[in-house]
Amino acid sequence: MKHFLTLRDYQQADIIEIIKLAIAIKKDYKENKERNDMHKKILGMIFEKNSTRTRVSFEAGIYQLGGNGIFLSGKEIQLSRGESIADTARVISSMVDMIMIRTFEHERLEEFAKFSHVPVINGLSDLYHPVQVIADYLTMIENGIFVKGSFDAAYKQDPRVVYVGDGNNMTHSWLLLAAIMGFEINVACPRGYMPKQEILEYAQKISTKDIRIYEDPNEAIRGCNVVVTDTWVSMGQEEQKEEKKKIFKDYCIDCAKMELADKEAIFLHCLPAYRGQEVSEEVLEGRQSRVFQEAENRLHAQKGIMVWLNKQS
Repeated sequence: MKHFLTLRDYQQADIIEIIKLAIAIKKDYKENKERNDMHKKILGMIFEKNSTRTRVSFEAGIYQLGGNGIFLSGKEIQLSRGESIADTARVISSMVDMIMIRTFEHERLEEFAKFSHVPVINGLSDLYHPVQVIADYLTMIENGIFVKGSFDAAYKQDPRVVYVGDGNNMTHSWLLLAAIMGFEINVACPRGYMPKQEILEYAQKISTKDIRIYEDPNEAIRGCNVVVTDTWVSMGQEEQKEEKKKIFKDYCIDCAKMELADKEAIFLHCLPAYRGQEVSEEVLEGRQSRVFQEAENRLHAQKGIMVWLNKQS
């Protein structure tokens, strides 16, 4: 049985298969064709962290595939009252067909998956956000930016992605995606906010392409095909907001920075975005922005993941 906790557990062929499923599912959705890949399947959705896109995309996605979703707030289930993760996992997984968890410590996900009888999907943890980068890669493909040979369409040879901002779960997931799928990535973070060394070294070890780390965002962005950022203050870090705004002030993706990228570069952000902080209003709403296409692709990418996992179990 496969879980979807981190891209470290996946090969390039697996990700290509998931993406191709997502493309087919999205095509059918746009053509109003009904799908029943998850007919009468139940998705349990545990939210220990609040969400907009994750909840709507998973709940709508399972419904569109012929199944049903059950929303389980972390504050309302017995986990919040001291029931062990192992007991919760064994009970819930005996009643549903798949489980999505959005939580804080990644170790909680790993323990839950260890005792679960059904596939577990990481809807976000402090270390990784794999469902988001699958949606991001789908968005790259739809804009003709991906590795030669992966898909039968136009492509940019040796694309280069740049991630600018905090070395967080999104940074880690982008590093793994780049290493597995075989494209270059630059990461620009302030000193003291770099990605975790162990994850960086693992990505560098398995990658066939360059992975470069910068402190200067302008140098990192130059010539890149995809410019990515994220909020500087993740959920649960609100007390760091003012300090981070000072430290990250030179890392805002504005028009001047986008001009350093490839002239056909696209801009991605997993949202929610704080305009005037990590990204300017002009870039977020500009011609190079694909953030709302990217946001919609959470729906279709996650449907691809659920269908793929269902086939493996």
